[in-house]
Amino acid sequence: MGDVADKLAYFQAITGIEDPDLCTEILSAHGWDLEQAISSITSTDNHRPAAAAASTPASEFGSATLNANQETEVTGLVLAPNGNNQPGVVWKLITLPFSIISGSLGLISGAVGLGIWAASGVLSYSLSMIGLNNSGRAGTTPLVSVSQSTSEAMDFVSSFERDFGRTRPNFVAESFMDALQRSRHEYKLLFVYLHSPEHPDTPAFCGRTLCSEALAAFVNENFVAWGGSVKASEGFKMSNSLKASRFPFCAVVMAATNQRIALLQQVEGPKSPEEMLTILQRVLEESAPILVSSRLEAEERRNNLRLREEQDAAYLAALEADQARERQRKEEQEQLEREAAEAERKRKEEEEAQERAAREAAEKEAAIAKMREEKAASLGAEPEKGPDVTQVLVRFPNGERKERRFHSTSTIQTLYDYVDSLACSEVESYSLVSNFPRTVYGPDKLSLSLKEAKLHPQASLFVESNS
Repeated sequence: MGDVADKLAYFQAITGIEDPDLCTEILSAHGWDLEQAISSITSTDNHRPAAAAASTPASEFGSATLNANQETEVTGLVLAPNGNNQPGVVWKLITLPFSIISGSLGLISGAVGLGIWAASGVLSYSLSMIGLNNSGRAGTTPLVSVSQSTSEAMDFVSSFERDFGRTRPNFVAESFMDALQRSRHEYKLLFVYLHSPEHPDTPAFCGRTLCSEALAAFVNENFVAWGGSVKASEGFKMSNSLKASRFPFCAVVMAATNQRIALLQQVEGPKSPEEMLTILQRVLEESAPILVSSRLEAEERRNNLRLREEQDAAYLAALEADQARERQRKEEQEQLEREAAEAERKRKEEEEAQERAAREAAEKEAAIAKMREEKAASLGAEPEKGPDVTQVLVRFPNGERKERRFHSTSTIQTLYDYVDSLACSEVESYSLVSNFPRTVYGPDKLSLSLKEAKLHPQASLFVESNS
């Protein structure tokens, strides 16, 4: 956030201070350091009396009212009064960092301003300013990285499935904000379940209600589901941000503008599958116009953008047609010349490569032939049969067999010279090996005589490639 305007907008979104001049003065006083500026506001809030933050507990489905001025002084929350002159839902979602709304939909019980909960270093810091400002927790909450939030979500999904089976809502194994963005992209509501493992009603609620086949199928088809344990960092922070007062706790939220979320419904305490289905069906029905409108607006924006791009492309194509034709003619001519030159160059290179390859092959063949002649000459004449003569049979990888007699005092190196002198194998690196028992006559045995190597009076060896 190096841009001044972005820092100012972010500071306003987090603190709820609408006066841009005041925000500018605060940021300037802290050298435009967002963390220090926000800290100066929240650290003041943390030391105020706890009584000033008291609010009326939420009802079973999350409805609540509170004096707007009192709550603004404590936490930056603005709650809708009970009068008939309530601001519109859209206005409150755009302008307030945290609003509890009874809007025209009849189902929006709260809007939770979570600020810009980005995947940067301010992730959990933003949450601490709006959800963790209570008398029992002083100072700021340690930052939680996206990877830790994702890890916590994966642990929750794994443990929930282990405890309650696979018939369940398909909780996404990702952070809350990632799940919220997923619901926004899929044009669905986000079903939130905060798991209190030590609450006595939790096992029955999870096993009989959340994991009932009808409720699980309904949630999986119509919602993106996210769950978190209140014993984990992100689940605890969400329970504070959503002000969960009873467990089991479920909520339905949706993405709103400016990185805020709208709290559409919350359900606290144990409920039967039928009760949960009734509540979720009502929320889904009443919020359907918003989701459909969002989807249609997004499609319209995409269509309009695509249409503008097509029109711009057609205009540019028509504008450049004449120049393009002339440019194309020149390019074609130049291309023909380049291709002709390239073809000639490749032809010469191929001829040179072929000549070089033929020359190298001939040189290699001559070297091999010379080596074989030298090796054959070094062997001398084949001795006649006798008590000091060893009969050696050599098998090659291609199945060919060669047999020769050697003096028992000849070395293993002599056998290698014999194999090298033959044109029976194209293997360049090999070892002579005998079976029963298997023995490899490698470099360490080249100086041994046939008798010392226990190959006398006769031996059978085979050529084994080292590659």
